[in-house]
Amino acid sequence: MIIDEIGYLPISRTGAMLFFQLMSRRYEHASTILTSNKPFDEWGEVFGDEVMAAALIDRLVHHCHIVNIRGNSYRMRQHRELATRLASTIQPPPTPRRRPARQET
Repeated sequence: MIIDEIGYLPISRTGAMLFFQLMSRRYEHASTILTSNKPFDEWGEVFGDEVMAAALIDRLVHHCHIVNIRGNSYRMRQHRELATRLASTIQPPPTPRRRPARQET
């Protein structure tokens, strides 16, 4: 199972308990990949329970390989590069010419 961006959105108490139960059942039986932008020391806030977060982390890291990626977001970098390229190719619209005022007869 692959779970992307755990902790990105708020997790309800019920959701946190269900996630803990799921991970507990998978513990030592199935492979799991998790990604998160939250360090382990913030998981208590994410799950709303420090004890449950500690127990979950204990199970997750027991037989795991942690890959810690640091740096700026590739998505944001690509977005900035695209915005820069688009800005350099877009010409501002021409200034409209004013019509001469009508002369009354």
